[in-house]
Amino acid sequence: MRVEIWSDIVCPFCYIGKRRFEAALSSYQGRDQVEVIWRSFQLDPETVTDTNLSVAQSLAVKKGWSPDQTRAAMTHVIEMAKSVGLIYDFERAVVANTFDAHRLSHLAAQYGRQQDVEEHLFAAYFTEGKNIADHMILTEIGEKTGLNREQTEKALASGEFSSEVRQDLELARQFGISGVPFFVFNRHFAVSGAQDASVFLQALQKAEAAL
Repeated sequence: MRVEIWSDIVCPFCYIGKRRFEAALSSYQGRDQVEVIWRSFQLDPETVTDTNLSVAQSLAVKKGWSPDQTRAAMTHVIEMAKSVGLIYDFERAVVANTFDAHRLSHLAAQYGRQQDVEEHLFAAYFTEGKNIADHMILTEIGEKTGLNREQTEKALASGEFSSEVRQDLELARQFGISGVPFFVFNRHFAVSGAQDASVFLQALQKAEAAL
């Protein structure tokens, strides 16, 4: 069984959805037969990396929210994250374009390291306050997960895997995906959003029954 997950590194619900899907997968009897592939999506391709701009400020501008509305929304997401064991620190988070982070994910996929890289990218952004558009940070994440440092540096500097990212974005457009996370099971049916683990478990069972 193949499960493709469209997500963006700066999407708070994507990290939460990742944890809930993992919980479902851990209790699914056929988990060893499930191939998980992460697909690239950008909530805002036009985002300009800005280490001087807070996530709260950026969100308020993009959504047209007041400071109170922004704080309320962020507090709600922080509580959701806590429910699955994640600590979100929006005070430290760095506004960053995610295109190069997605390129790193595609590089990692070639060496069976994509799951680890995705986890480290999410943690870097939401918990550790790291700039995930910085090639040095991305190289460090690659090295932590077993990728060759020189190869990673070269890939990031050369623009390698840009076409793969764009292919994922185009596929999302063809599928009508407008929000993430978006989970596609065997290209047969999909689950949208950070659903409860029980929903993902049912989806896995449904996909198995359709094989």
